[in-house]
Amino acid sequence: MFDSISDKFTDIVRQVSGKSKISEKNIQDAVDEIKIALLEADVNLRVVRRFVNRTIEEARGEKVLKSVDPGQQFIKIIYDRIVQLLGDEKSGLQLKGPDTVSVILMMGLQGSGKTTTAAKLAAKLAAEGRRPLLVAADLVRPAAVYQLQVLGDQIKVPVYAEVGEKDPRKVAVNSLKHAKKNQYNTVIIDTSGRMHLDESMMDEISGLYKAVKPDETLFVADAMTGQNAVTIAKEFEDRVGISGVVLSKFDSDTRGGAALSIRSVVGKPIKFIGVGEKISDLDPFYPERIAGRILGMGDVVSLVEKAQENFDEKEAAVLQKKMSSATFDLQDYLDQLQRMNKMGSLESLMEMIPGAKGNISEDDIDQKELKREQAIIQSMTPGERSNIRIIGPSRRKRIAKGSGTAVYDVNRLLKKFDKMRMTMKKFAKNKKYQASMLKQMGM
Repeated sequence: MFDSISDKFTDIVRQVSGKSKISEKNIQDAVDEIKIALLEADVNLRVVRRFVNRTIEEARGEKVLKSVDPGQQFIKIIYDRIVQLLGDEKSGLQLKGPDTVSVILMMGLQGSGKTTTAAKLAAKLAAEGRRPLLVAADLVRPAAVYQLQVLGDQIKVPVYAEVGEKDPRKVAVNSLKHAKKNQYNTVIIDTSGRMHLDESMMDEISGLYKAVKPDETLFVADAMTGQNAVTIAKEFEDRVGISGVVLSKFDSDTRGGAALSIRSVVGKPIKFIGVGEKISDLDPFYPERIAGRILGMGDVVSLVEKAQENFDEKEAAVLQKKMSSATFDLQDYLDQLQRMNKMGSLESLMEMIPGAKGNISEDDIDQKELKREQAIIQSMTPGERSNIRIIGPSRRKRIAKGSGTAVYDVNRLLKKFDKMRMTMKKFAKNKKYQASMLKQMGM
């Protein structure tokens, strides 16, 4: 995410943070680099000019030049300006109470990920205790209704559709009656898109808007399209009116132009970001957290939240007990690897760790090796996973064949695991050992 601009901003931060004194020339040089980085990231030109001018204006004051730590003060100004650019603070959905029907109208071009985003949002709201109803009002794209029904089945959220109906307004209006009758409190309407903006689409969306009077009108944009996404969002805002933006494919956006421009140009907040292909990969947008990642400062809060979603507190206590008694087995190890996979890609996790950006690469962690280890463990019987002592030569040969690996790979995993388990036992039981290890790690 934002690889290029993040690398450049991280370099700027490193150059400035170590200075005990800072001059106007230092500031100008850093701002020039920032300007180039933003333009290369496809950020709107007017947005770049405003960002640069405000940064220079604030940085040249006594607050920076005469502060005790001018480098850090300058970085704080850059951070604050990026947060402001992204929208200052998290902006959630404005929905009615649980006893009243709220309506969310999804809008966007064809291929932006609108239908998938509608399903992701429905799954998220269902997990939060609401009763969503998906509405198939995209009657233009072939198989759009079927796609939504398949996604609805996956997340166990009902889909309202009228086979053969040609008027999306009738479908939308009838869906509200269906929702009230069946006690659904959140109606999410998937609308038709086009490959390009055209009058018929805008007329259709305007008609839907007037017919259902939505509480939220969410524009879904492909983050990878940069300035094009911002231009289209502005058009939707001017013609229909939007309450917020969802940036899909955010995890694949290497430049960041859409995210860094859209709030300033359109005047509406980014509410959610699509961070992967899984239904669960829809996150609230936190400007301050994204700003921290762009500057290489990490995002510890999001990392902890992801860990809490995937690691149960009671299970963690049981796991700690197993570690201290050396009863931690290969099934436990496999469970932890699979939980780590649910938290996201290694790249996304490393972006959240302060100081990891630029210092740790995915090459430092052999992903192929981890997948190979999972395959080996999954080829074992439950008895073998719980007691590696019974895994003799013949069993190792069978496990290697079943996992598509070599006996050498099986031997290496068993040796590594045995050593790791003994280290865990020492670490869990010996406080002096813990202190020694932490000291070696510089903690």
